[in-house]
Amino acid sequence: MQQAIDYLFQKDSIFKHIIDTYGLPTIPKRPQGFETLVLLILEQQVSIDSAKATFIKIKAHTTCNPETLSVFPDEEFRALGVSRQKTNYIKILAKAVLDKELDIEGLATKTAQQVREELIKLKGIGNWTIDIYLMFCLQEPDLIPLGDIAVINTIKELLDIHDKQQMEIHTEQWSPYRSYATFLLWHYYLKKRKRTIVY
Repeated sequence: MQQAIDYLFQKDSIFKHIIDTYGLPTIPKRPQGFETLVLLILEQQVSIDSAKATFIKIKAHTTCNPETLSVFPDEEFRALGVSRQKTNYIKILAKAVLDKELDIEGLATKTAQQVREELIKLKGIGNWTIDIYLMFCLQEPDLIPLGDIAVINTIKELLDIHDKQQMEIHTEQWSPYRSYATFLLWHYYLKKRKRTIVY
């Protein structure tokens, strides 16, 4: 991590400003596997805390594995606070694993691009979900999820860049440590708002 921070300091003064103001971020880590992908589907377009509360309810009611969730009744998902759309996405994921169309354990041996190509085939798993899985579970060092609201808003605030294409061009200079840059941007976003998140 220190190597990444030293590199980012040379590329952009905002990173020194973030660490001087709020200290070092924690690097988010999550276990690889089906459960984490279910949690990431729940996290789409809602807060991490809200998604985690729903995830805990699911785990309290049933076993969070493909066999069980593929046949878990839709009305029970809804009773636990899962939308019809996300219920559908979770069942598509479960079926892909059961039908051996997706080998989640095998993702760890693939490149980031190969992982993206595997997961993007599944309805309900888009680039944001794939980016977070790659960063949190597979420790991919060079990704910036420009579909993430906190990342976008922090770049707008600290760099005064408002166009997504310009963001892509500017953040290329942070390679090969764009994931670490992302962790710093999230850290700034949350600390400034006095929010604590347990990943």
